[in-house]
Amino acid sequence: MPSLSSSAQGMRSSEIRRLMKLAADPNIISFAGGSPAMPLLPVEIVDEIYKGLPDQLKRAAMQYGATDGFGPLIAEIKKYMEAKGVSLDNQDLIVTAGGQQAINLIAKVFLDPGDVVITENPSFIGAIAAFKSYQAQLAGVELDNDGIIISKLLETLDRVGSKAKILYLTPYFHNPAGMIYSIKRKQELLDSLKGRDICILEDDPYGELYFDIRDKELTVPLKAVKNSPVPICYTGSFAKIFSPGMRLGWLLASSEIADKCQLAKQSMDACSSSFAQVLAAQFLSQNKLGAYLERLRSAYAKRAYIMLDALKQYMPEGVSWTIPKGGFYIWVTLPKNMDSTVVFNEAFANGAAFVVGSAFDPQGTKNDCLRLAFSSTPEDKIEQGIRIIAEAVRKQLA
Repeated sequence: MPSLSSSAQGMRSSEIRRLMKLAADPNIISFAGGSPAMPLLPVEIVDEIYKGLPDQLKRAAMQYGATDGFGPLIAEIKKYMEAKGVSLDNQDLIVTAGGQQAINLIAKVFLDPGDVVITENPSFIGAIAAFKSYQAQLAGVELDNDGIIISKLLETLDRVGSKAKILYLTPYFHNPAGMIYSIKRKQELLDSLKGRDICILEDDPYGELYFDIRDKELTVPLKAVKNSPVPICYTGSFAKIFSPGMRLGWLLASSEIADKCQLAKQSMDACSSSFAQVLAAQFLSQNKLGAYLERLRSAYAKRAYIMLDALKQYMPEGVSWTIPKGGFYIWVTLPKNMDSTVVFNEAFANGAAFVVGSAFDPQGTKNDCLRLAFSSTPEDKIEQGIRIIAEAVRKQLA
């Protein structure tokens, strides 16, 4: 067998892949998967849309498409982004095979082996994997309740210098931390990057899933800021607001960057699914999104509050957690030096699962935290699952 590439040799089995396989057991109460709830998927809406399509459009849905995407869908996403306050001047949009591909495209066009990507710590597993696949070095910067800690970001920028190519952020209902950036912190972030030669990659799969309409103003993208001191590439996704199985996302970037990303995409898959794009275009053009989002926000808020109540009732002293204003996740911090893998093994033996903290550490080491996803767990199972996990924590404390 020929020798593998240095990139392939550097790939390591993901802990989350093993945990997700274990958590798929139907007898386990799983808080592991960051997935939409099955009963909430818009089956009836998709049926209605497809049945109403003319035959010509159905045939177009089954044909190859343009690399940058289906024209009507591009137009709808552009209107959606403009409604968020984002200017499309000198910007181009590419429809991608999920938000993950959008992240991968930016990594492909920016990173050489040894370049540095600055991420939040903790950070999204998929992004960590994408950056590492291009042999980038990762530098994680801690978060607080308002976002990335600016003093630590500046220290990191000064330390890595010109090797830093990308600053990767998930500012809205963060995966896994569950928090959302404050308006003040976003401005401080941009101010801190003046004079720096770096690109922001703003990943926003959860921004529409706020629980309280009063928090909507917090979800205005960094991409909407006029005269940003650095380029901002924005990635969006239909996974949490329509269907993850559609495998549709998008990338909005300057025309120069988007052109290179489109060339890179041609070498990956030629085009995203035409079938899914036709359905998504109709989903937006028929104004189905608004009512569907209201349904999702209410359902996920209820699940989150059930989980928060259970954590308060069952977790021992010394354990803390984030209070999400939207999204899918709660980030739990265990007492110092406690290993979340040990807690997982105990909880799993008794019927509950989650994802251990080290999976989200850019260096894969810090493991005194864990992620709980409330999005897909049945409401009547959440309290029982949290009680099992809390008992596992208590056992380790003892």
